Amino acid sequence: MAAGFECYAGGSMCWDGRVVNSLLALLSRDWLGVPVALTVVGAGGWLVGLDAGSWVVALGGVLVAVGAVLLTGAVRHMVLVARESGARPVPGTLVDVGGHRMHVLAEGGAGGGPTVVWMPGGHAPGAEFGRLHAMMAARTRSVLVDRFGSGWSDVGPFPRTTAAEAEELVAALEAAGERAPYVFVGHSFGGLLVANAARRRPDLVAGLVLLDPTPLEVIAFAPPNRLVAGMRGEFLLTAVRHLFGVHRGRGGRTGQYCAAASIFAELSPGGLAGVGWKTVVYDGDLGDLPLVLVIPRDLTGGEAVLAAAGDAAEAERVGRFYLGARTRYLAASTASRVVYTPAGTGHDFPTEAPGFVVGVVADLVRELRTFSP
Repeated sequence: MAAGFECYAGGSMCWDGRVVNSLLALLSRDWLGVPVALTVVGAGGWLVGLDAGSWVVALGGVLVAVGAVLLTGAVRHMVLVARESGARPVPGTLVDVGGHRMHVLAEGGAGGGPTVVWMPGGHAPGAEFGRLHAMMAARTRSVLVDRFGSGWSDVGPFPRTTAAEAEELVAALEAAGERAPYVFVGHSFGGLLVANAARRRPDLVAGLVLLDPTPLEVIAFAPPNRLVAGMRGEFLLTAVRHLFGVHRGRGGRTGQYCAAASIFAELSPGGLAGVGWKTVVYDGDLGDLPLVLVIPRDLTGGEAVLAAAGDAAEAERVGRFYLGARTRYLAASTASRVVYTPAGTGHDFPTEAPGFVVGVVADLVRELRTFSP
């Protein structure tokens, strides 16, 4: 099945999942708005042509007007996407992964050491870590990869899953001619992804740097988080808005939002239950792989979560839960250690303190060069 998709929960849920992913794949086509708009115009014209009363004619006129507005927006969207594509030449290489093109940007010389591969959080393109990449490329080989549905890569197959993206990441590096060993560096949801890649292909990985990675216990057991719960709906709404030309200054392609909506289905208790065995990195899964866990000491930036607690005792419990969950990945390897971020930084410390992050990664690269045969 596409992207390693399996039906874990029986017939109806499997069917629903296939329907949803088929719809996401359709919505990711930037031309879809045109036939939808023309259908609305056609339906309105048909009603106007009926001899069925003034209210039917009025309804038909409304549909024609709405369809015309949608068509204008759909054409605008296609023009903006084409203009954006023309204005942004591909900086790296497009490689074939499973019949789809994936973008890989590799710069710098390895100098006898491992190659650093970056993966930003959310479902963001590699360019989100462009500054970190540029700083690291001055020291060693550095690689940015656009997951399917992000950056210059194709949308790719649906559903999007962390398990599939871990395999696609390794395949893209191989197709681009990059040579192991690698140091994978991932932030937040990207940390979960690279930990999955390391678990699957430990033979290719020299070390792992996890920048406040997403611990799936937080998804399964944390208090309800409206922000995470609402993200999938926001991605879908943004895709529909873009399809009809309402861009609001954000990136163009609908596929990037459909891909994010697909993979963010994992970030719910129900979604995690279906993919947990393939996605969670458990205690000891990484053997003795050198692992550096980089986390803030406190919950700077998470004040809203604590404020949502009902009382002081509940807030204390919530804080203890999140701080404990942050250290979850230390148990994945017997060669793990923790590094704390500078005071005052929160979850977004890669943006707040890029020099610090590059320094931590460079230290691990230097250690691996020193002790490798």
